[in-house]
Amino acid sequence: MKSYRYTEADFATKKAAQETLLRILNPLKPFYSDGCAHLEIGATSAHYDTETAQMEAFTRPLWGLAPFWMGEGSDSDFERIYPKGFATGSDPKNPEYWRKCHDFDQKFVGMAGLAYAMLLAPEKVWEPLSEEEKENLTNWLWEINEHECCACNWQWFAVLTNLALKVCGREYSKERIESGLQMMEDYYDAGGWYRDGNNGDKDYYNPYVMLSFGLIYAMFMKDEEPERCKTFRQRAIDFAQDYQYWFADDGASIAYGRSLTYRFAQCSFWSISLLSGTEVLPVPVLKGIITRHLEWWLNQPIFDNAGILTIGYSYPNLQMSESYNAPGSPYWAMMAFAFLGLSDDHPYWTAEAAPMPELDSFKYLRNADMLVQRGKGQVVALVPGRKFSDGHSHSLEKYGKFAYSSKFGFSVSRSSLTLYECAPDSTLTFEIDWHFYPKSITEEYTISEEGITCKWSPARGISVETVIRPTEKGHIRTHKITSEISCKAYDTGFAITSFGDCTATSLKGNGKDQMLWSDPNTNLIAAKAFIPMSVYEIHEGTQIIETEFCYL
Repeated sequence: MKSYRYTEADFATKKAAQETLLRILNPLKPFYSDGCAHLEIGATSAHYDTETAQMEAFTRPLWGLAPFWMGEGSDSDFERIYPKGFATGSDPKNPEYWRKCHDFDQKFVGMAGLAYAMLLAPEKVWEPLSEEEKENLTNWLWEINEHECCACNWQWFAVLTNLALKVCGREYSKERIESGLQMMEDYYDAGGWYRDGNNGDKDYYNPYVMLSFGLIYAMFMKDEEPERCKTFRQRAIDFAQDYQYWFADDGASIAYGRSLTYRFAQCSFWSISLLSGTEVLPVPVLKGIITRHLEWWLNQPIFDNAGILTIGYSYPNLQMSESYNAPGSPYWAMMAFAFLGLSDDHPYWTAEAAPMPELDSFKYLRNADMLVQRGKGQVVALVPGRKFSDGHSHSLEKYGKFAYSSKFGFSVSRSSLTLYECAPDSTLTFEIDWHFYPKSITEEYTISEEGITCKWSPARGISVETVIRPTEKGHIRTHKITSEISCKAYDTGFAITSFGDCTATSLKGNGKDQMLWSDPNTNLIAAKAFIPMSVYEIHEGTQIIETEFCYL
């Protein structure tokens, strides 16, 4: 498939943005099932069954199509496919029936996409249904009220599903809405930030779900629950003041945390803010962030030769995926197109895409436990790591390194048997008996504007206290290592493609500055990369090593 080069013009007007949406989604059309309730676009597996994966794939484009329809966009094919799929998928007598649900069913995630379409574009997916089809769909969506949802962002899926039933005039569970929203309150921290569950992370699920779904809820419940909806809007405004720091001048955002295969969903919060009428930042600034972000992403090699969005980050990469990533999962990215629901006369369509506002070159995001540095066209986050394991794939690589970048991404390990397979960027790794042990769970930490201190252990018999001090050019790491054995340690910088983009210089401990060619396809941004590092000899007892990393 011949690649298309995206420019600012592809997002400047409503018509151009609508055409961009369809350019992304049109390649899906040959792959819908006869009854339209399933979408088969790949052969890779997830932890749930294939039928559920195909049902999920059916629902994900709705994150873009629903606002497209709301904004009076039209496509006859999708307007045929989706009401038919809603009807056949929820019909127990149809071969394409989505089946009964069970506790923690992945289909609950798909229900949120169906609900979003029912809320934003009922005339396209709800009103065309017969009364019997509406009853079937209502009964199938009710399944979410009879089973457990994961105690995390999933609670919003139950809330949104019941909200859609309510708005469409069907039976809904007020109790499930209230219990879900109460759990959201339990997860709320401060400054607009939620944890993704009681022990969850502060990551992209804040903009993907926590804040964005609160704004969707407020769109439909502002008259009935004005105080709650006012709270959701205020939290979004507070969150935006921090979240803008995650976006670089070129449109890229920090590669950090899980579910990164959702790609440009990273800007969905900004888009939902516009749709909900919540002025979290000035409209020209929002247009600039959204435009540059989509332009950056859509010019990456993220589509296959048929034009299908792949699993991966800036290129196809199963290595970095989670067990819940099925072939259709990446289309959650379409949530970024919520701005298509804006009316033709909305100021967004005549606004110029403004550059990023003047932001501090260094910012302590107190409520996100993160120090953010801005410079040389990138954003870097210094973090203390995580204090627990959540069982998701490569969690330590996604949360536990010392630094994360919008420009360099991060790397995921293939194996602990060789250093190049381990690909340990932005961390401290120990070599013990021909095995490699990178930084693991953070046992305790402190963070302030001055820097980060964390205590951790890579393996039995070794304890480390690491101090990270930001500098104008990058940061300095000082490690106090107490070891019962002699071994080697590798203090590493970002994985890079050009010499000099990131350097590692030993300041204390007689380290040798070297370069590691990491295994291909381990880094999220570059398929081939090398890692600057300082190599230290560790002896029994206590010693201090120190390395400076420059990248700004």
